[in-house]
Amino acid sequence: MIQTFVETAMPVGERLLIQKNQLKNGTSPKRICIVTGTHGDELEGQYICFRLNQLINAQLEQLDGTAEIYPALNPLGIDSITRGIPNFDLDMNRIFPGNPEGTMAETVAHALIEDLKGADMVIDIHSSNIFLREIPQVRINIQTADRLVPYARLLNMDFIWIHEAATVLEATLAHSLNTIGTPTLVVEMGVGMRINHGYGNRLVTGILNLMHHLGMWRSKTEECLLSKPVVSVANEVSFLNAEASGVFLTETKNNTIVDEGEDIGQIVSPLTGEVLQRVVSPIHGLLLTLRAYPIVYQGSLLARIHHLS
Repeated sequence: MIQTFVETAMPVGERLLIQKNQLKNGTSPKRICIVTGTHGDELEGQYICFRLNQLINAQLEQLDGTAEIYPALNPLGIDSITRGIPNFDLDMNRIFPGNPEGTMAETVAHALIEDLKGADMVIDIHSSNIFLREIPQVRINIQTADRLVPYARLLNMDFIWIHEAATVLEATLAHSLNTIGTPTLVVEMGVGMRINHGYGNRLVTGILNLMHHLGMWRSKTEECLLSKPVVSVANEVSFLNAEASGVFLTETKNNTIVDEGEDIGQIVSPLTGEVLQRVVSPIHGLLLTLRAYPIVYQGSLLARIHHLS
C-alpha cells in the first residue's frame, strides 16, 4: 500500500510528497524499513527497492510482519541529479533528527524520524559519490557495534567497517535512530550515478536473509549464497592520497588483495607525458575503495586498503 508520510508546501503552489510502500502479511508485529535516496546522486538503492518490491509481492505468503520501502527520501535531489536538497544547499544526511518547527528540510527530517522510530530494523542504503567506487559494505559506529555487527553479518556484504566514535557524524539518519533505540545499519556500495545489478542482488538476498533471522521471512537463504564479511575497525584501514594533481590511471579492480609495494596505478600529466606519482600499496590487504573519477588534485583520496595479517 502506497502511503504519503510527508506532504509540505513548496513555492509557486507546488507540494512536496515523500512516499513509502508498506507490504504487510501475517500476524507478526515486527517491522523492517528499507530507506534510500537521501543523496540524489546515489542510485544503487533504487534497484534494490524495485527488486524487494517485486520479490515480496510475488511471495507475499512468505512475509510475516511489515516491510516498508522508502525509495526516495530526497525526491528533489533524485529528480535534479543533485546530491543535496537543490536550492537549499543542504546535505539531507546532516540535518537529523530535524525540527517540526524548522525549515522545510528540517520538518521533513523530523517526519522521517517519527515514521521510522520503533522499527525492528532500518537499512539505510547509500552509494559512494561519483569519485570513488566502494565494495559492498556495512558501516557501524563502534558505540553500537556489539548490538549491530551480528545483524550486519547477515546482509551478504563483503566488508563491515566499524568506525571510531570520533569520526561519527551525529546529524545523520542512522546516528539519530540508533540513539533512540531503533537499530539502523548503513550500507555503502558501488559508485555515484550508476547501478550495479550484481551488488544490488546480493543485498536483496542479504535483506531477505536478515528478515528470516528476525522471524519475518519464512524462506531460508542457502548458506552457499551468502558472503562472510571481513570485519575491520578504523585503525586497520590505510588511506592513499594523491601527492600530485593530474590524471589517475589504473588497471586494478577493487575487492582484490594487494601486496605491500604493489602498483595500484599512476598519476600522469597529459601535457608533458610525465608520470607524476606511482601509486603503490603501503600494506598487504583488501582494496575496498578505489578512485573511479580520473581527475585528481593533490590530497584527493585514491584508495582505502584494509590491512590483512
